Amino acid sequence: MIRQTVFGFKIEKTEESLTAHGGLALLAEYNHGMGLRDLADRYLPGSGSNRGYAASAFVDSLVLLLQAGGRRLEDLRELRRESPLLKLVGRDEIPDSDTVGDWLRRMGDPKTGQAGLGAVRDILTHRLLRRDERKDYTLDMDAMQVEGEKQDAKFTYQGLKGYMPMLGYLFESGICLLDEFREGNESPGAGHVAFYRQCKERMPKEKRIARFRADSASYQAEVINELEEDHVLWTITADQDVAIQKLIKDIPERPYSGCDYELAETVHSMGKTKTSFRLVVKREERRQKSLFEQEKYFHYAVATNLPEEKSAFDVLTWHNQRGQAENFNKELKIGFGQDQMPCGQIHANAVYFRIGAIAYNLFVGFRRLACPAAWGRHTIATFRWKLIQIAGRIVRHAGQVVLKLAAETDLLTLAHGIRRRCYEENLATS
Repeated sequence: MIRQTVFGFKIEKTEESLTAHGGLALLAEYNHGMGLRDLADRYLPGSGSNRGYAASAFVDSLVLLLQAGGRRLEDLRELRRESPLLKLVGRDEIPDSDTVGDWLRRMGDPKTGQAGLGAVRDILTHRLLRRDERKDYTLDMDAMQVEGEKQDAKFTYQGLKGYMPMLGYLFESGICLLDEFREGNESPGAGHVAFYRQCKERMPKEKRIARFRADSASYQAEVINELEEDHVLWTITADQDVAIQKLIKDIPERPYSGCDYELAETVHSMGKTKTSFRLVVKREERRQKSLFEQEKYFHYAVATNLPEEKSAFDVLTWHNQRGQAENFNKELKIGFGQDQMPCGQIHANAVYFRIGAIAYNLFVGFRRLACPAAWGRHTIATFRWKLIQIAGRIVRHAGQVVLKLAAETDLLTLAHGIRRRCYEENLATS
């Protein structure tokens, strides 16, 4: 017999109960221990039919899909192939992609589906924050551009069709406290005071937002006044309007030694701000000359109320840490499949995006509360590579179900430790 393959092995079908995502059972156990299914059924409307799926079937399936690495609704077919594993974690059936799409459109009503998912997100956030001894947090506000040639998508200020969700992250934990799905053509500076107030309202009673950072879209008198009234320390990238440009020209040169740029500082106030504030200006010589740009220097200004004990360099360094919000955005957008929306209607996509935020938050909690500290900086992609995508065999014997993982002893020990901590989290939630 002449071999017609490069290597000499054969491929045959097996009827054994196997899984390619054995570690997904650990995430599913954590999600359930935190109360995801119960909350979804409590706050989202049911099917209205005895034959229909419960709300938790949709939410739980989509969360597991996004945590496992699914990119679109059609990837539910791949998850359905993991039926032995899903039965192991109490998910006997998964809706198909068409059914899920119809459900997303039904849940698109802001007063039912979106509000219900908001309640699920907020309760889960509270449960995660209660397990954190920290009392004061830093809120980083940032927008995320989601491109999409969808039916009702609008052009963003960058000239691309899509959406522009606004997100509020707690810097110290990485939790997405609030997500607001917006039209692509909505002004980047719209609704910042209302968004900040909603973030503040979502903090547990014993915890508070003590610090705030944002880009120039938040450089508004109303935002600054609100933060001052709440005694919040803040830094905001200053919009270089005519007044700021004049201030920059009038600042005497005071180079900061040891850096390849110069720092200077002055005091400024806007027409409607109730107090004045510090303005830290960074000046850097342009390294590449422009044919049309005659300015020798590039300027970057940061407005702040940080105390004078913090030097201009300290202010700039702390403000630049808000770049971590870009990493949070990247993890949510790329890691959890929010770079493309599944539906042609914005309200349906808002539901899908909020489920993505819930999946992200649950992973953040799983990484921090159920995993060793050494895993604390791993992204979801690393978790998939090291933990989730482990081959396993599901065996039923003498009334017991056993998940046999193709893993080394240290990884099995890790899995047992994770399960124990998931159980403890479940007890704390009950």
